[in-house]
Amino acid sequence: MNWISPIENARDAVASALAAGTSPFGLPAAQLLEHGSMKLFLYEPRGVDEQPVHEQDEVYVILSGSGRFVIGWSEDSLESVSFGPGDAIFTPAGAVHRFEDFTDDFATWVIMYGSSGGERPGRQQSIGLESNVGIKSAR
Repeated sequence: MNWISPIENARDAVASALAAGTSPFGLPAAQLLEHGSMKLFLYEPRGVDEQPVHEQDEVYVILSGSGRFVIGWSEDSLESVSFGPGDAIFTPAGAVHRFEDFTDDFATWVIMYGSSGGERPGRQQSIGLESNVGIKSAR
């Protein structure tokens, strides 16, 4: 079992996964660790974030870069907030979300966990960036 995933190895894994055609959803990402339902990825989109809606809850921890994070239960209800290095962003399962207007050096750890539908399924009330979606800044 891997207990640690150094960033240099993680970046190499993303490049290798893209070259081999094995990256998740064809995205610039690589899975690095797994334990139970928890999976750790490094995600380094360039230009556009094309990730799909996920079936598990997830936490992003921004390594580098800055931009805007948008989230909502539909394309018509998206809310937006700025992010930067050190920020942590919680995204519930089933939420439409993506990174926008991000810098060329953008990279984030992605931690997906829990059962399909999320740990608290069926809570599709207003997301509210201050309540259900947590953005915690280390800045």
